[in-house]
Amino acid sequence: MGSTSVNRRDVIKRAAATGLLAVPAVGALSSCASGGGEENKAEKGKKSKENPLGVKEDAALAVYIFNGGYGDKYAQFVTDMYAEKYPKAEPSQKATEKIATQVQPKIVRGKPTADVVNNSGADQMNPGKLVHNKQVADLSEVLDAPSWDDPDVTVRETLVPVVEQMGRFGGKECYQLNIALTVYGNWHSRKLLEDGLDSAYPKTWDDMLAVCKKAKAKGIHGWSYPGGHPRYMFFSMYTMFAQRGGREVIEAMDYLEPGAWKHDAVKDVFEAWEELVAKKYVLTGFDGQQAHTEMQTAWTKEGKCLFVPNGSWVENEAKDTTPEDFRMTVGATPSLDSGDKMPFGTLYAPAGEPFIVPAKAKNRQGGLEWLRMMYSKEAALNLFKEIGSMPVVKGAIDGQKLPSGTASAQAAIKAAGENIVIPQFMDWYNELFREDFNNMIHKFMQGQIGPKQAMDTMQKASERILKDPDVTKVKKA
Repeated sequence: MGSTSVNRRDVIKRAAATGLLAVPAVGALSSCASGGGEENKAEKGKKSKENPLGVKEDAALAVYIFNGGYGDKYAQFVTDMYAEKYPKAEPSQKATEKIATQVQPKIVRGKPTADVVNNSGADQMNPGKLVHNKQVADLSEVLDAPSWDDPDVTVRETLVPVVEQMGRFGGKECYQLNIALTVYGNWHSRKLLEDGLDSAYPKTWDDMLAVCKKAKAKGIHGWSYPGGHPRYMFFSMYTMFAQRGGREVIEAMDYLEPGAWKHDAVKDVFEAWEELVAKKYVLTGFDGQQAHTEMQTAWTKEGKCLFVPNGSWVENEAKDTTPEDFRMTVGATPSLDSGDKMPFGTLYAPAGEPFIVPAKAKNRQGGLEWLRMMYSKEAALNLFKEIGSMPVVKGAIDGQKLPSGTASAQAAIKAAGENIVIPQFMDWYNELFREDFNNMIHKFMQGQIGPKQAMDTMQKASERILKDPDVTKVKKA
């Protein structure tokens, strides 16, 4: 695979115009395995103005959707669009929490049954490995195609730039496409914070500790997290690493640089959280498989805690337990002190919910067409109405009344400007994210280990990945 160079300043300027910073340029993967990705010549139709991707009208289409916080109704809307245009195809859609378990073995054998896959959730397939083994299709064909709404405008031109940037794993190819802007941070009830505790949102760590102390005096924990999915804690920590030490701290983690996890910025952040844990401001005990929903109920319906680390899908996921006057809000992570290199308001806000098309999908062109439909304004607006998240299609929700959480996420992106960071290592090397880091951060939040052990664990895990010949490395451009 060839490498490419993207001018970082130009990317930032383009992204700033849309209110979202694009991710750093990615160089070539260090190696490309052979096999698994031969050109699929089956199930193709004739290209035309009405059928720009050459879909075979009677070819069956199989759609697999991760059944998580977003559910699958938003996707069924698109599958129904497909059925309307290609009624002979009789498209089917399956929702599952076990994407890798159910989909990947067939992809590895070169006989995938899925034509388009929402590769998300705890059982997500490692996208870097799929790219390395040439098992996923280049989706540039979708980006180059005429958009669903205007044949004179390409799909690429309708999307915020971060979508294509996040789908690149080297070269000009784009191997995954995301559909929603995800804002990570400290989610909370403005009603509880402002009315119940008579407090403003904490912009510094000292302010955070003070708010937690006030909450504790009223029998409320300052924080909680899902013990069954403790990696959620990083949704707040990643930004703090960058705030404290600059973008280079996150980039060092991405590229597995020596000592990346021993940086003083990482130490400072863990020591700050250690104080919060030591003062028993954290509500624990949510250790089961449904830990995230149990924790959310304690947060929303029962009011047992103030802040939770989460992504913008939580507004939809927790809607059944959220009181009408909750005023769900996301806040940027507080600054540690004046020594931070990036300001308060710095945000972790990538495009989320990735989709891939298997390289050997029986109806690959149909999978590409499904994605083209997903990026129609009609489908993007439906996505917003179903899940409350901001779609990546520019202008799709202009004039819409936004729910509290989505409005706060949009405001946070606007306030951040160019100060948006998007750590990539948990996508490129998700073994780190799911295993080593997951287990470590749970012990840390339980007070069982301190900053040094936490940093040692992460550094050793990073070094293990770096030395593993079977793991494809992404090189800096």
